Amino acid sequence: MTAVPASIPSPDPDLLTAYLDAPYADVSALVRAQLAKRAEILDLQIEQPEGEFRETVLEALRDMARTGHTGLGFPQQYGGGGDIGASIASAQAFGYSDLSLMVKAGVQFGLFGGAILHLGSERHHARYLHDLITGKLLGCFAMTETGHGSNVQAVETQATYDPRARQFVIHTPTTSGRKDYIGNAAAHGQLAVVFAQLVVGGEGHGVHAFLVPIRGEDPQPVPGVTIEDCGPKLGLKGVDNGRLSFDEVRVERDALLNRYADVDDEGRYVSSIDDDARRFFTTLGTLVQGRISVGGAALSASKVAITIATRYAGRRRQFGPPGSEREATLMTYRVHQRRLLPLIARAYALSAAQQDLVVQLHESFSFDDREPRDRRELESRAAGQKALATWHTTAAIQTCREACGGAGYLAENRFAALKADTDVFTTFEGDNTVLLQLVAKGLMTQFREDFNDLAPIDMVRFAAAAAVETVMERTALRQLVERLRDAVPSKMDDAGLLDSAYHMGMFQWREAHLRSSLARRLKRGVDEGLDPFTVFAGCQDHMITMARAHIERVVLESFVANVARADESVRPVLEKLVALHALTTIEADRAWFLEHGRLASARSKGVTAMVGRLCADLASVAEPLTDGFAIPEELIRAPIARRG
Repeated sequence: MTAVPASIPSPDPDLLTAYLDAPYADVSALVRAQLAKRAEILDLQIEQPEGEFRETVLEALRDMARTGHTGLGFPQQYGGGGDIGASIASAQAFGYSDLSLMVKAGVQFGLFGGAILHLGSERHHARYLHDLITGKLLGCFAMTETGHGSNVQAVETQATYDPRARQFVIHTPTTSGRKDYIGNAAAHGQLAVVFAQLVVGGEGHGVHAFLVPIRGEDPQPVPGVTIEDCGPKLGLKGVDNGRLSFDEVRVERDALLNRYADVDDEGRYVSSIDDDARRFFTTLGTLVQGRISVGGAALSASKVAITIATRYAGRRRQFGPPGSEREATLMTYRVHQRRLLPLIARAYALSAAQQDLVVQLHESFSFDDREPRDRRELESRAAGQKALATWHTTAAIQTCREACGGAGYLAENRFAALKADTDVFTTFEGDNTVLLQLVAKGLMTQFREDFNDLAPIDMVRFAAAAAVETVMERTALRQLVERLRDAVPSKMDDAGLLDSAYHMGMFQWREAHLRSSLARRLKRGVDEGLDPFTVFAGCQDHMITMARAHIERVVLESFVANVARADESVRPVLEKLVALHALTTIEADRAWFLEHGRLASARSKGVTAMVGRLCADLASVAEPLTDGFAIPEELIRAPIARRG
């Protein structure tokens, strides 16, 4: 990619939409249209009390289920659409509407339904899938406990097999073992997928998933099940989060979701995966689509905020040239451009990466393949992109709220709900910091199963090999970066700053340097006789920084590659967005680049100057760029963003 012209024509929003929504543009458009028909939910979210709004959200969920769009990820023989990629596209579009509806749908069809589909066998599919797809059977995903969230392997809930009765006994042994923050539990759920420690013949076999009834036809809990409402939350008042406790609750033997493990007729534990740790991570790996959906829906919510703030900036006037009777619009001001244009660029960048991730999931998935697949690369990327997308959403909504002043503080302009409802996205479906830790762990261990299982001598060998490998990588990258940088060694010039090869070289060099320096730290810790856990804990901050650099490089690569498939008429503006996204990322981390000799002070100033120029160039087309998000007017809703 080469430097683009200083001025560009206004892009066609329809062509931008086609670019952003590919390859599931038709699905995204249909779901947005259906959500627009229920746009009054955005007003009811403000007006109705919690209990009433929960029922409104449930009604909307069942309405959407009747369209078939919520069942796209299930096999056709049970009433689904048979297309996992299309199901993610549908889930992402829910982020344009009320987020309680999106989360409730995610729990019902993504977590509860996904667990039965991916962890269960034919007997579970035939019995439950049709009813859950249509919304007749409502369910929960009971994994998190009061005492254990991210560390699922240590959950305390027990499932003990009784061979005489041929039943499992589900029990909550302590208060900290209570299932906590469970969506659909407080009011509507009838059946829960409960993750518990399986014990057969006195021997523990780790965490497995069980189907446990929690309600019958009426709202009262079944005997032995205690249900509590979590109470008011920061947002998502339409989601009935609850707590579940089990007092020796008995379920039949076929309640075990038995794709990877079972208890046979003789009461023996059997599994197609011998290693407990591998079986556990394979089980969790089948649920990766939840993280992909959350990241995509969060990104959609950020686009709503960006659209509202961009439209407001093009209409709201404040101050102006001396002697002029006409005030200037907010978008005229460079500081305002710098607030909003980088957010638009980042939304486009993350959208490109999300497209690639959805396609990767779709290509790796088969409804007929009953053998576990090695999808560690997919799972790592899903974890990292979910973290970046949800952090972007939190920051974007806050920035856009401030950019709209007091008007942004009014509930009618949507920022209150967007801010409150998306805040939890950074910690559910995996706490972002923990997710980046998993990304780093995967990057550093390569083909190793588990960093914590490496023997000390293996860690030494691995760290040494990684250091040698990354030194070789850095040599090639340094040559590229220095060639571009040294073209103007002492000038505050823009030579090469619009070249995507320069951007990519900087991102790749940062990642490679962080990885090699982390490898050296790990080796040094082992050489000093520290145990692996202590070494790992002492390097956590370094690992998170490296993982974030890795995912930012992956996102940029997707953005650069995907621009090539866009219509020729919109490529110039997309190329400017690529440059703006890359340079604002470099600018935000320029202290690191300066410390490590990758930016001279003059070059650093040149980056800042170019960011300003790109913002000025793109300001005139900011609104068409947000029109490319294709958010229906009914869902934008905010009076300050109305046209005409």
